[in-house]
This record gives sequence, C-alpha cells and structure tokens, in this order.
Amino acid sequence: MSEENKMKKGRLKALLKSRKARHGSISIVITAVVIAIVIVINIICGLINEKFPDIAIDLTSGNSFALHDETVDYVSHLDKTVTVNILMTKNDFESRGNYFVQAKKLLEKMKSNSNGKLKIEYIDLTSTPTFASKYPDLDWSTAANNYISIVECGTEYRALTIEDCFEYDQQTYSYYGSYNFTGTKIEQAVVTAILNVTTEDKVVVDMINGNQEQNYSAMKNLLENNAYSVNEISLATGDVDDDAAVAILYAPSVDLDESAITKLSDWLDNDGKYGKSLIYVPCADKVDTPNLDDFLNEWGMKVNEGYVFETSTDRLLSGDSSFAFIVDYGDYYTDNLKNPNIPVVVTDAHDILINDDSVAHSLLKTSTKAGVQPYDYDEDWDYRDAITGEELNIGAEGIKTGADETSSRVVVFGSFTMFNTTVMQYNSFNNSAYFMNVINTVADRDDTGITIESKSMDSGELGITDLTTKNILFVVFIIILPVGILVTGMVMWLRRRNK
Repeated sequence: MSEENKMKKGRLKALLKSRKARHGSISIVITAVVIAIVIVINIICGLINEKFPDIAIDLTSGNSFALHDETVDYVSHLDKTVTVNILMTKNDFESRGNYFVQAKKLLEKMKSNSNGKLKIEYIDLTSTPTFASKYPDLDWSTAANNYISIVECGTEYRALTIEDCFEYDQQTYSYYGSYNFTGTKIEQAVVTAILNVTTEDKVVVDMINGNQEQNYSAMKNLLENNAYSVNEISLATGDVDDDAAVAILYAPSVDLDESAITKLSDWLDNDGKYGKSLIYVPCADKVDTPNLDDFLNEWGMKVNEGYVFETSTDRLLSGDSSFAFIVDYGDYYTDNLKNPNIPVVVTDAHDILINDDSVAHSLLKTSTKAGVQPYDYDEDWDYRDAITGEELNIGAEGIKTGADETSSRVVVFGSFTMFNTTVMQYNSFNNSAYFMNVINTVADRDDTGITIESKSMDSGELGITDLTTKNILFVVFIIILPVGILVTGMVMWLRRRNK
C-alpha cells in the first residue's frame, strides 16, 4: 500500500473516531429509529382502525364519516344476521372515488355496532359468475352495471342501485352518461333494506287508482322503504284487499262512482269488526265530487272549497306566497314523532271542515290569521274579510268504533303537495316522518323506520362546535406540541455544546 493510501485510510479512521462522526452517526441512527417507529405506529393504528372503526374521530363539518344515532341504535338491536354484498372487490369499490371510500367507512361502522349481526362481503362478479343466479328476480341483463349491493337475510333480499346509494349530478349524467357524485345515501339505503329483509308479516297498504290520481310514487316509495307491502288496486275492477290494513286515495281528479264508494264503506265497516283505515287527500284543483262529499259527511268532515292562505309571517316559507306555510300539530299522532320541533309544511291546501265533532277531530292547524281564498274570487274580494280569527284544519280524522273498541278511521289531508317527492325529501320538514307516524299508528305497528340525510364532503372545514373539544385541540397543537419540540431542541443543542 502506498504512503498516500495509508494517509487517506488514516484520515478516514480519524474521521470515524472523531466527535463529529460519533454525533452524526447517532443522529442518523436516531432518525432511522424515529422513522421506523412512526411507520410501525401508523401501520398499527391503521390495523386498529380497520378492526375498530368507531375509534376514529370525525372532525368534518357535516360529520361525513359518522353514523346517525338512529342508525347506531337500529343496527345494535338487530336480532337476525344480515349480509351486505358489495358487487365488486374492495379495491375496486374504494378506487371509484371519495364518496365510495366514505361509504365503505360508514358500512364498517354499521358492522362494528351490530354486535356481529351485520356482515359485509365484497363479491367479484367476474370471478364468481354464478353469484347472480341466486337472485333470479333481478334483471341482470339491463342493470348489471347499476346494481351495487344486495342486502339479504335468509331467503329475503333487496338489491340497491347506484342511485339508491349515492347522489349525483343528473344533468352531467344526462349529457355525458357519467356519474359526478355529490353525496352518499348508502347509510339510509342499507338501513331501509335491512328493515325490509328482516320484517316478517308486512302490513298491506292498497293504493287506489283509476280515478286520474296525482303521482303518488313518493308516498309509495316511502311505504316500501319502511317495510310495507304496497298494492295498487282499482275499485272499478276489484275491491280493497281484505288483508289490507290501510287504503290510500291520493288526489283523484274525478269523483268515485257510487259502486266504488260502497266498496270503500263496506271495507271500512269490515262486517262490523272495523279495524281499517282510509287516508284521503283531495286534489288541489276544483273538482266536483258529490259522492266523495257524501262519504266524508258520514265521517263528520267536509273539504272546504278554495285555497287556504296564511298571513302570520312566522309561518310563511316565502315572502312571495301566502299559500306555502307551516302548520301546527294537533293532539293526535305526535307522541312517537322523533322530533316534533320540526314542522310540517303545506302548499295549495284545502280547509277540512268538521261537521260532527263527536266523530271527527283536527290533526293539523293553521294560525288564527289564516283564511280561505275562493276558487272563483273577483276583484272585489278582500282577503281580510276571509280571516275569521279561528284556526283552520289542514288535516282531520273521523273515527267509528265497534263494540269491542276496535276502530276504523278516515284521515283527510287538505294538501296533496305536502306528500310529493320535492317536499318529502327534505329532512328540514317533518312531512315524511309525520305521515309514517300516522300510518304506523293506524296500522298498529312500531315506528321502526328511520330517515337519514345524505352526506356530502364538499366542505373542507373542520366541524368542531363543542367548546371543550376546541380548547383541547388548541392547547395540544398550538401550545403543548410546539413548546415540546422547542424545549427538546434546546436541550439537545445545550448538551452537544457542553460536550
């Protein structure tokens, strides 16, 4: 070895033994150890979070990754095993975007709170083509790309589509045929599917058609989502089903003939046993209905002609219209409302007159500052003259009771628009909850249905409103952590300087 090489080797050994090298080596080792610890902790936390998803803290403004309390209560009381089959692999599901990741986390939390009763399975249809044959009632040929999940319990199952589980920009879809997702509805969709597949002996509801009714699809969907068996029948060609507990006549544009009225009356009488309920919603337009008028009169009620207007400004939905307003609850069908502080809203409503208060009573009321605008009013009509200072009835009920205290009921709501799709989809109104409370009560069924808002992740803000939580986070991240880092750095610097 040359003298020059020996000198280089000596300098290298001296460098490695120097104070600078020792401190540098220690720093590298410490850094490597810290990085390894962080990686291990991150992996452990990920595994723990996957195993126990409820420990994750949701700080989003809309609680985007938190279950509603109603969902937690419902799934925690499941007494049957339910499987949610996701019709793709887990990786494919997550890769479809943030809302699918959100949906996966919500499903995992539902499973975690179900005490082992809820199972989540991911099914790759390409590798298990025989899976579809288990569900012959589904139209796989036309909807294979639209079904996203099948919820099943025993032999009962319900398929959920993309539209059931997610909100999306319909204009974008109509133009380009692609989904631009804007919200997650999977929590509501899965809960209502579970309710359907686990409910035995579903209550039968007959929707009466054939009288030029308004579109009752929102009402029908709401009933089916709450595990009712809904039939559509015509009194012109048949009768109300004997096993139906409830019949609904929704905004007919023509009068029922005498034969149909007789069928309704006989069904409500039920051979003197009663126990049946009819819900009638009149059409908004002026319709000549003498047969229906006579029928209602027997139940102590009459639909007043004209449209109810409200002048109490705290009731109005819009300053531009006095015909869209909120109403007060009466003394009936409010006990089981989950939130009676949320109002019911009506538009283009009729006043329900009570002719016989020994048979009928009010359900929903206006303020004392409401009146009725006649169908055919002239320029001399003054709205102030129509205000009598009395509450008007937007909902009323007539009851007939048999010897064994079993009753039949006719419930009349004066506004058909209060049950349309636009109104009932808003959780800021209680229309759907109130309607289901009435149905559940008259059908003598527990109120097991729940209504859940969709979840959006548009807001990037933290949703921390609790003062204690705010203070804790402030102290930890603004004071303790920075001060800790500063003190640690100063201690290390002083130790090195003094060596």
